[in-house]
Amino acid sequence: MSAWFPFHGGVKTVRHKTESSQRPIQPGLLPSRLVVPLHQHVGATAKPMVQPGDRVLKGQMIGQADGYVSAAVHAPTSGRIMAVDQQPVPHPSGLPDWCVTLETDGEDHWIERKPLDYRRLHPSDLRNAIRNAGVVGLGGAVFPSAVKMNLSGHCERLDHLILNGAECEPWMSCDDLIMRERAAEIVAGIHIMVHVLNPHQVLIGIEDDKPEAIAAMNAACAGTGYQVCPVPTRYPSGGAKQLTKLLTNKEAPVNGRSTDIGVQCFNVATAYTLHRAVNHGEPVISRIVTVTGQVAHPQNIDALLGTAFADLIAQCGGYSDGVERLIMGGPMMGFALHRDDVPVTKATNCILAASARELTLEQPVMPCIRCGDCVDVCPADLLPQQLYWYARAKEFDKARDHHLFSCIECGCCSYVCPSHIPLVQYYRYAKNEIWAREKEKQQAELARQRHRARMERLEREKQEREAKLRQKAPPSRAELVVVPGTGISERNG
Repeated sequence: MSAWFPFHGGVKTVRHKTESSQRPIQPGLLPSRLVVPLHQHVGATAKPMVQPGDRVLKGQMIGQADGYVSAAVHAPTSGRIMAVDQQPVPHPSGLPDWCVTLETDGEDHWIERKPLDYRRLHPSDLRNAIRNAGVVGLGGAVFPSAVKMNLSGHCERLDHLILNGAECEPWMSCDDLIMRERAAEIVAGIHIMVHVLNPHQVLIGIEDDKPEAIAAMNAACAGTGYQVCPVPTRYPSGGAKQLTKLLTNKEAPVNGRSTDIGVQCFNVATAYTLHRAVNHGEPVISRIVTVTGQVAHPQNIDALLGTAFADLIAQCGGYSDGVERLIMGGPMMGFALHRDDVPVTKATNCILAASARELTLEQPVMPCIRCGDCVDVCPADLLPQQLYWYARAKEFDKARDHHLFSCIECGCCSYVCPSHIPLVQYYRYAKNEIWAREKEKQQAELARQRHRARMERLEREKQEREAKLRQKAPPSRAELVVVPGTGISERNG
């Protein structure tokens, strides 16, 4: 496929990919301790299935998916459970979350692995197995894959299944390396997706600055009918909506889903973990992490989930001089961390030890000059300047009306802003405020419903008690008459 359809906006960024892509993927070292978060996905936190003192095997489920939109969590190696409590995790809020702390025993003993023949399984049974294996989107969104593989209520059949290998974020190269080195396994994962989703067409989008990945995927896809589609190197071509536009010229409706237009999109690394989970019986216990920036030896590491960032930095030879900030993700969509003892999660695609050169947003903020550059580069075709004013004035309803939640937080507007305004931070702030207020309303409404139900129950119980008392009470004097000449009282009427 050579034709592509441009999306609105976007920017050309300095790539900085070769720094970490010159070495093969390295196996992560086995640390003495792993801190495994129970909430590594969109949706409900996994329910802990272990307690301190328990011994576990590699791949054993330690957190069970809690509800439809959730995912299981597994022990990355064998050892003894030390604690189930709240620990620091990599999150923009800086707040701790529930984790399972595992003291590794160095034996790395697996559970009994049970590969599945997906061709013989009903799609619903296969989705349940995928959910229990903890498979989520590894492009950063970490949405449970089993949910995305259920088309019920959305469309009868997909027109396009898109595999996202664009990897547009600067500095990041984990997807590039996994396509180069594990293309056959990715294609094996695509076969599973095709079995469940039955799409008319499979398209694999890769930015054209990754010739080795394109060649490897073309070779692996030979004879399958899957199309490898090079797309222009322009940020954020790796956004799901942007890649869908590039490859199909389709755009999902506002507040709609890609399945509404017959499209579903998965990251290439997700396809790889799907293959490992189904064909080898191995749940998601590791992921490829790009460790780059101001470290001695930038590289990609197949790191066990729960490994401390500091351990990966040490495996890369430690920090170089000039590190100003540690960022999870890239400089465009990532967020800063204030410590390096937090654990690798399924969302950790890149650890960037940034110097002052990468921190362009550290320049003094100036007033908005209404130049309109942010409008030109917005890939969601929004009015970033207007959203900024609404967020700053706390006019959140107006921000919502101007499609705040269509913002993908790509950072293009902040990147080109001559006044160095951290626009995306304002949008995140506005979204969080709206979510918090909606949660308060939901809680207040729930409290009202509970109060109403309680009052109705109390009134009903009162009426029932009064009815029983009336039935048990003796007749009143007004109801009794004396039969003349007998002295016997009888009920009147």
